[in-house]
Amino acid sequence: MRLDPLTNFARPIHSDQDKDLPSRRRFLRTASLAGTAPVLARALQALAAIPATDSASTPFDAKTMRELADWTALSFDTDNPTPIGGQIVDSKTGAQLVRTLNMAYPHHDPSAHGEVTAIRLACAQLQSQSLKGYTLYTTCEPCAMCMSLILYAGLDRVVYGAVLDDAWKVSAHPGLLTLTSAEVKSHSNSTCAVVGPVEHERCAALFVDPRLVAVRKQRLAKPN
Repeated sequence: MRLDPLTNFARPIHSDQDKDLPSRRRFLRTASLAGTAPVLARALQALAAIPATDSASTPFDAKTMRELADWTALSFDTDNPTPIGGQIVDSKTGAQLVRTLNMAYPHHDPSAHGEVTAIRLACAQLQSQSLKGYTLYTTCEPCAMCMSLILYAGLDRVVYGAVLDDAWKVSAHPGLLTLTSAEVKSHSNSTCAVVGPVEHERCAALFVDPRLVAVRKQRLAKPN
């Protein structure tokens, strides 16, 4: 039985009961850190000719980012609205390993960014500390914390959508860590390719979506 961390770690994912659940609950299940799914065949063909460490964006990158952004936007109608989603795929085949959301707010964990939660579960699923051979997609440029973990995990590539400035404009901690992903990488000997922004406008729009803005105002109005 796989456990769904987005529904109190209690219910199996992809059970027959899912057919009767409201759409919001079904989304929470598919947003589980253990969610996996294959990528369309034509997208795999587009990636096949691109080296895993290529620093240029590809049609497959753009398609994957659009899908990740649209999937992340579904969270605005759940109890965990967030503009940040992460996805890890096999660099050679494009097959999806995990897809997840930023879980900092519901888990009361400032380290549970979308990239961190994706890496944590991917490593657990592979039973390995290394994600060599995999690419991480994220709707926002990784902060210094996330980028450091990406380098330690040995990912081939990281592809991001929005840039850090888009996030800082609406963050509760604006400009807290201003190092860009490329700057963090420059202080290492990692071969991880940093690619972005890809589908910038689509991903940046997530941060100013009216549904998210409304929730943000409600949270700020609550006493500490």
